[in-house]
Amino acid sequence: MLCLFFIITLGDDMKVYLDLIFILNFLFDFLLLLIVGVLLRRCASLKRVFLGSLVGAVSIFFLFMDISSLELFILKVLVSILMVITSFKYKNLKYTFRNLLYLYTASIILGGFLYLLNVEFSYKQDGLIFYHDGLSINWIILLITSPIILYIYLKQGLYLKNNYSNYYLVDIYFKDEKINVSAFLDTGNRLIDPYQQRPIILVSKKELKNYYDDNDIILVPYESLNHHGILKCIKPDKIIILGVGVRNNLLIGISEDKINIDGIDCILHTKLLEE
Repeated sequence: MLCLFFIITLGDDMKVYLDLIFILNFLFDFLLLLIVGVLLRRCASLKRVFLGSLVGAVSIFFLFMDISSLELFILKVLVSILMVITSFKYKNLKYTFRNLLYLYTASIILGGFLYLLNVEFSYKQDGLIFYHDGLSINWIILLITSPIILYIYLKQGLYLKNNYSNYYLVDIYFKDEKINVSAFLDTGNRLIDPYQQRPIILVSKKELKNYYDDNDIILVPYESLNHHGILKCIKPDKIIILGVGVRNNLLIGISEDKINIDGIDCILHTKLLEE
């Protein structure tokens, strides 16, 4: 899938080492499929990933066929689909499409990185074909650095997946005014208005200071694991949770303290996402 050509020139003779091309392509495809499997937590054996990588590596020979660019593109897409089905099986269209999407994402990241390296280390370049005088260290550098860049991508991908899956964008409406805040769904937030059973979300005071006065305050008693007291709340006209929908039967608790979550000004209530 990730097709790289290494052409070594010796004097006026030009040689294309197909075995080297095939092996490198196989190794890169193997790394990419492993990354997809780990990121999406797919139950795929190394044997299936190995077979999927072979499918991708064989596609290198399409480049030597007398076909148009469009036909080559279609063949590459079909090979990519066959790669993910071979590696992760077919369950449904959504499952296969997600595997394919992550495969292309990882390929773009690795391909861009390799392109940058080859710009730096190649004497002459024509598209993805690189020319060298004598045996260059180009391919050695690629073999060493490619796992490193994919590892960094994997680490960051898992971090985002594990830490940002509960992040939302929320619009809070007070009559004709609107506040945009970044929110975090805290499964530990069980604050409920004891009078009307309305869920309470928490918003930093600095975000709300221009949108209410003392006459709007609703005092709500609360009790948590280690604390109890009175929470100052206000009633919004509605809120819109991006990707979830409109909610209006709720209260906003005014958080006097800064919310100690990266970039977050609002703590959501789990009940709002259950409706």
